[in-house]
Amino acid sequence: MTRAGLLGRAGLCALLLAAAGCARPAVAGQRTVVLDVRHSRFLPDHLTARVGDTVTFVVRNTDPIDHELIVGDEAVHRRHEHGRERHHHGDVPGEVSVPAGAERRTTFTFTHPGRVEFACHLPGHWAYGMRGEVRVDGG
Repeated sequence: MTRAGLLGRAGLCALLLAAAGCARPAVAGQRTVVLDVRHSRFLPDHLTARVGDTVTFVVRNTDPIDHELIVGDEAVHRRHEHGRERHHHGDVPGEVSVPAGAERRTTFTFTHPGRVEFACHLPGHWAYGMRGEVRVDGG
């Protein structure tokens, strides 16, 4: 078979897989996402993941003030918004304090489909809009 014929077949196979919904890997994986903090905002502020994915968040705080990253469901955010936890040392998945000008990491595994919020709950930051969302696709 000629090279053009092989490329044509490969393209057809890719098209059929995409049409069948199989273009994305079916197996959950591990990946790293860099979140830049600028002017008390997360960039990017919308992400996607699959059920079972383990994501390492690298948070780069370019602001002259401290921030934190909290990833979790509504109960987690409610606890942090009204709680007294001021420092997160990375021992809880999805929770880390990020001093001004610093970079920190935390890892979180997405276990359910839907939307998972990430935010900073230092005083006034949530109200200012320092939050984002992960859309978690199917299981």
